Amino acid sequence: MNEHFFQCPYCWEEISMLIDTSVREQKYIEDCEVCCNPIELSVQSEDGIIMGFDAQNIEQ
Repeated sequence: MNEHFFQCPYCWEEISMLIDTSVREQKYIEDCEVCCNPIELSVQSEDGIIMGFDAQNIEQ
């Protein structure tokens, strides 16, 4: 698990999440710990290192 810091696409606050880097590709939804809006996360990992990370707001 690696802690990854990024900006929420809704409130622009810096937040962090624990990322399981043993999984090569992940896509899931997690709520912002500040504004509680849902964020779609896409993560690519290789050899325990985060190679790609994207956080998008969810169109409602």
